[in-house]
Amino acid sequence: MNEDAASLPLVAIRVVSRHYTRGADEVHALQSISLDIARGSFVAFMGPSGSGKSTLLNLVSGIDRPDHGELMVAGELLNDLSEDELAAWRARHVGLIFQFFNLIPVLSARDNVALPLLLTKLDKRERRSRAETALRVVGLADRLDHHPRTLSGGEQQRVAIARAIVTDPDLIVADEPTGDLDARNAEDILNLLRQMKNEFGKTIVMVTHDPRALRVVDQAFHLDKGVLLEGEAADRAGAAIRLAAGGGSVHGAAS
Repeated sequence: MNEDAASLPLVAIRVVSRHYTRGADEVHALQSISLDIARGSFVAFMGPSGSGKSTLLNLVSGIDRPDHGELMVAGELLNDLSEDELAAWRARHVGLIFQFFNLIPVLSARDNVALPLLLTKLDKRERRSRAETALRVVGLADRLDHHPRTLSGGEQQRVAIARAIVTDPDLIVADEPTGDLDARNAEDILNLLRQMKNEFGKTIVMVTHDPRALRVVDQAFHLDKGVLLEGEAADRAGAAIRLAAGGGSVHGAAS
């Protein structure tokens, strides 16, 4: 990557809107959203249910398309890509982490992690080697051959994180990664994501309701009813979440 490219935001969203039709009604899921996400940063989209945060995450990850505006991610204007081009772009640039892990029960941890590599030209030995490396990174070197049913919830989410990083993507997208975990495992997963950012320079975009996220993210973007909150409204939203988290210092609660 040249110096000019490295200085640009990994994600640049310009006046993006997304509307859905529900029966006779038009739902304005996102309204004229503009924001930048720097390379190597860890950010959260936060807000109540129906605020538009998951819709925005789907747009950033190339799962959905905006109705209006421009969306530039990892140097690509996603608006211009066909469905096949968008699928290929996701495979190259995005690692996905889900709330409910989405592991295949009949596969070992190693084979679950290696799944995204089936879309590459790597041979079986190299796929296994890279999967084992990713599992070591997330602290599961001793669980390579374990199946999901023999792993705790926290361990299953670690396998899911290893699967997300195995292709060395530019962007890691996490949709409520602590939503199905107890408090201790939730803290561990948030800290592991922070480690991915600090040690490997990964850009991480996370949707969460978890107020503990403010302790680990660099920046939180607050949404409500499809609008990105700014100024005093964003400050109030951040303060309410910090209060719910019990106060204390955070890495970055800027909105």
